[in-house]
Amino acid sequence: MNKEQLNRMGNGKGFIAALDQSGGSTPKALMQYGISPEAYTNEGEMYSLVHAMRTRIITSPAFTSDYILGAILFENTMDRTIEDLNTADYLWDKKGIVPFLKIDKGLAELKDGVQLMRPIPQLEALLQRAVKRNIFGTKMRSVIKNANPAGIKEIVDQQFELAKTIINDGLVPIIEPEVDIHSKDKELSEEILKKEIFEHLSALGSSARVMCKLSIPTRVDFYADLMKEPRILRVVALSGGYSQTEANRLLAKNHGLIASFSRALSQGLQYQQTNQEFDAMIANSIKAIYEASLT
Repeated sequence: MNKEQLNRMGNGKGFIAALDQSGGSTPKALMQYGISPEAYTNEGEMYSLVHAMRTRIITSPAFTSDYILGAILFENTMDRTIEDLNTADYLWDKKGIVPFLKIDKGLAELKDGVQLMRPIPQLEALLQRAVKRNIFGTKMRSVIKNANPAGIKEIVDQQFELAKTIINDGLVPIIEPEVDIHSKDKELSEEILKKEIFEHLSALGSSARVMCKLSIPTRVDFYADLMKEPRILRVVALSGGYSQTEANRLLAKNHGLIASFSRALSQGLQYQQTNQEFDAMIANSIKAIYEASLT
């Protein structure tokens, strides 16, 4: 584990850029960017287009360690290069930004009010590749729709079971049990979820470090006690479908909580923009998300 990266993630100012749209969400990300499905004829072309989009974001003068602590990559992005460097090496060596890898393979069907992660085939091989690519940590997402204690327990059980394997390979896991922002009992779900997280953290070794990526809580500063847990390196927030403005407004109310935004970060970016227009747009977004993460 890179101690400089560990210190940066634990103590640095800024936020995490989520650039990890995968197979299912890539077409939506390209549509938001102004590229319709008619522009590509197969999966390979689609991934090349999205890598060009991510390269444009990462190489932008606005995308710097002054504001951004880390970036979460999709597996396909990890395996590609930017300016002849592996993407993770470009992020750290050229930008000073800590690289993470999304490892989940999407969501299972809704059961007991939650969507678990689908099985991750050849997980160990993927983690070993991540280590070789100089990835610092991983991210895995599941979703809570309703305040079902059994379902939420199963979500956290699954997240921490994977987290133990990830920690054993020398990586820092980001567990992401997202609570749907449209859930009618979101606050109750968050109460059950936090209790389960605390119980699972207590079962980890004292040297273990994990991060949590959670929905912005209904109750302000609800995760303040979680941030003080010694095994928690950082608690970050997802935008969860909020607009950038709304996500920033809600995030800023929560002290110590920093952003890990995807759609809210890339909002307003368009393929047709000149480099000057593109850089100005992303600079404004980055600064606004950074400010909201400073409280």
